[in-house]
Amino acid sequence: MSNNTPRESSSIPLFIETYDEMFKRVEEKNEGAFVPFVVAGDPDFETSLEIVKTLVENGADALEIGFAFSDPIADGPTVQEADLRALNSGMTTDKGFEFVRRIREFTSIPIGLLVYYNLIYKRGIDLFYKQASENGVNAILSADLSPEEASDAVKAAKKYEVDQIFLAAQTTTNQRLKTISEFSSGFTYLVSVMGVTGARSEVKNSTVDLIKRVRDHNDLPLMVGFGISKPSHVNEVIGAGAEGAIVGSAMIDIIAQNLNNKEKMLKEIGENTRKLKEATKK
Repeated sequence: MSNNTPRESSSIPLFIETYDEMFKRVEEKNEGAFVPFVVAGDPDFETSLEIVKTLVENGADALEIGFAFSDPIADGPTVQEADLRALNSGMTTDKGFEFVRRIREFTSIPIGLLVYYNLIYKRGIDLFYKQASENGVNAILSADLSPEEASDAVKAAKKYEVDQIFLAAQTTTNQRLKTISEFSSGFTYLVSVMGVTGARSEVKNSTVDLIKRVRDHNDLPLMVGFGISKPSHVNEVIGAGAEGAIVGSAMIDIIAQNLNNKEKMLKEIGENTRKLKEATKK
């Protein structure tokens, strides 16, 4: 997707790195991409911004930002509690877009949104994508939107030059993989485990098999998430052929464990980010 879409705010940089450019950048260094996930406004707006800045300064290649939702059916307890903290701190869709705009004041790396479709539908599909583009969003993944029902979202994504991302899991048929490849851009998000988000102890063999199967039906870069929490996990999925890894619950656990000690929280997030990024080296 192009990064030349007109921006509403003067605080948005004219240049925003695309996913294609990001994947090329890390590949030239013989690395995979490390992408952390956090919920905008967890535990509060300003602390959350400091967390994102720490992620960027310590090696994040792109960012996955969640908009808090009251019924996140694809997420486990860790992300559910992060959503509740963000909602209790006053986060809304408007504040979510403001949050992304503030991130754009200090980085041009790709930013993807992970949202539930109710938030998009309630605002109006066209308006949501328009505002996402204007505030510096590269991509949108709606966790509960299937490609068969996504024609309006895909249309808006193309109109505003935003990458539309879809999930692929072990249960995804080869035919649906082809549909995902046709409807999406940027990358395909591979779900490494059956079930909801959350840190797991190991990467299953089925995840490696999924990477290989999707590769046969999809030309887009592959990012693996859901359950990826350790440097060894990151190294394993990249070694199996994925272009990168998305880590969420392991980061959010650090936030939850240090709500009363921001300095320790940021220090641990920085250290963990460096270790996870180091694990992307091939």
